[in-house]
Amino acid sequence: MNRIDRVTGFALGPYQSAVIRIGFSATWLLFLLREIPHRHELYGPDGPWSWDMAQQLIAGNGAFTALMWSDGRAWFEIVYAAAVVTAALLMLGWRTRTMSVLFMIGVLSLQNRSIFMGDGGDNVIHLMSIYLVLTRCGQVWSLDARRAARAREEGGAGRPDRVGPLLWWLAGLGLSAITFVGVVSGGWLVVFWGLWAVQGLWWAVNRRDPYGEPRVLLDVIANLAHNGALFVIMAEACLIYATAGWYKIQGNRWQDGTAVYYPLHLDYFSPWPALGDLLASHGLMIMLVSYGTVVVQVAFPFTLFDRRVKNVLLVAMMCEHAVIAVLLGLPFFSLAMIAADAVFLPTSFLMRLGGWVARARGGLFSRTARARALPGPRAAESPEQAHVGFTP
Repeated sequence: MNRIDRVTGFALGPYQSAVIRIGFSATWLLFLLREIPHRHELYGPDGPWSWDMAQQLIAGNGAFTALMWSDGRAWFEIVYAAAVVTAALLMLGWRTRTMSVLFMIGVLSLQNRSIFMGDGGDNVIHLMSIYLVLTRCGQVWSLDARRAARAREEGGAGRPDRVGPLLWWLAGLGLSAITFVGVVSGGWLVVFWGLWAVQGLWWAVNRRDPYGEPRVLLDVIANLAHNGALFVIMAEACLIYATAGWYKIQGNRWQDGTAVYYPLHLDYFSPWPALGDLLASHGLMIMLVSYGTVVVQVAFPFTLFDRRVKNVLLVAMMCEHAVIAVLLGLPFFSLAMIAADAVFLPTSFLMRLGGWVARARGGLFSRTARARALPGPRAAESPEQAHVGFTP
């Protein structure tokens, strides 16, 4: 019975879900900012995958993308800018329930517009953006959590929330418009209207009786959805590593320990040729890295039952992705995988990490405040006083 209460009464892994929210939104945001000069070639009207070709593909697979609502350049700029803004707001944890849905819409709109422009990291972001909608990822390390803490300190007597209802009304107007025009239909329309209705029901119940049975029931449903989504995220990460490891075992180059050697000599994956040549010149190191990669990926799902071994392999995988980011020039793929790995980080470590960041931020702000509070140099009354220092 205690286990049932634990699953239904609490949103498990608040720090892990916050790290996932921050990690994936930051990765997507940095990617969009870096690709601003090339956005038209990647997802816009100047891309090799034309608007007509994308329309034919989406008509067959039923994927969602707002970029198919219009082929105009202005509409593309609006969608791209909205994706940047929602990623930044989700990273900060501002109105996470709304921003998580808008973040998902931005990711799906851009990636489904040109499906051949991504890599494995984009696929992970694609899936995680959907899972994040079901999580309560703003419990800690977010502006939402700060606002809730401030309301608790004031005893619930603070100013009424006006931004939340306004966002809800704007979302309803937008959904009404696209429903009337008919640019979205079928399952996706049901999903969006369902999310909108649930949010409205949550707000109404919380305003009428925040401690009543209906609110408790909604909390139980939200906790179940959160915990289920968190479990799926963990299973997804394990599946990625397990399938990658077992496929590597079947390759001849991985079996003889030379697989890592070849990517280091590809121009496309050589941002730092000197580093790649240095590693490739040591045959023993190439063999150890090749075999070690396979062992870590295959063994990781089985180490979840032992925390110590799991933590060791987790550090090894994160270091591996950091090396991939530098040597092979795949920073966003590595950031996406590190964010996925973060779901397995121990809560104690994340709490200490949050404390370190808070103290560092507090120290930085306090030094800045002291620097601003210091008086400026007094105007000298004579040329001689300008060269004389004294303490008043």
